[in-house]
Amino acid sequence: MTSYFEENWQKGTKILVILAHPDDPEFFMGGTIARWVEKGYIVQYCLLTKGEKGINPGFPEGEALAALRVEEQKAAAAVLGVHSVQFLDFVDGYLEVGLDKRLAVTRVIRNVKPNVVVSCDPQSYYIADTYLNHPDHRTAGQIVVDSVYPAAINNAFFPELLEEGLPAVEISELWLSLTPTPNVTLDVDAFWEQRLKALLEHKSQIVDPERFLTRMQASKAHMIGQDGRYYEFFRRIRFH
Repeated sequence: MTSYFEENWQKGTKILVILAHPDDPEFFMGGTIARWVEKGYIVQYCLLTKGEKGINPGFPEGEALAALRVEEQKAAAAVLGVHSVQFLDFVDGYLEVGLDKRLAVTRVIRNVKPNVVVSCDPQSYYIADTYLNHPDHRTAGQIVVDSVYPAAINNAFFPELLEEGLPAVEISELWLSLTPTPNVTLDVDAFWEQRLKALLEHKSQIVDPERFLTRMQASKAHMIGQDGRYYEFFRRIRFH
């Protein structure tokens, strides 16, 4: 059963959000990220691709688009107060689960040493009745889940990381967005406008800002509770 959640983490808790593309953090959990920053938590991003397949008529060339989307993501993250953004240069649209990617993500986790890792639920094939989840989203989630446990917390995995000075770390929690089985509900109504402002920084992906905002306001009706407030939902796994 979904429960309303109030964080009791210490100020300075480190949260690492690992997703597939630029704009995924803001779309999936922009309100939550803004809430966490306001609470004094340190939020960092790692994006597995640079989003070069997000082509539209105004931005038809992948390499130049990737460079632009990197800057757009940094600007969007700044709106939410995110501490840092890094990219792993895997090919957009072609993400596959593999040891090379698990090693790369494990390296990031051990380097950042987060208390909480956040990604996308790999079991989420569709959202409601109108949206098929992008395979990169699911794959990114699977890579992160496999990296968190057991690779990031066990020195027997990827011994080359020990040679790099990156021993196993302790992770308290894993949160999964876009989940069909949420067990946490966060009230992020106060951060709706901030989320929209961050999303508007992704200019290459929003051809008509006015139309986009109209669509977002319409979609908000499907994301609010009976009290009329906007919520974001997650699957939360706590490690003991």
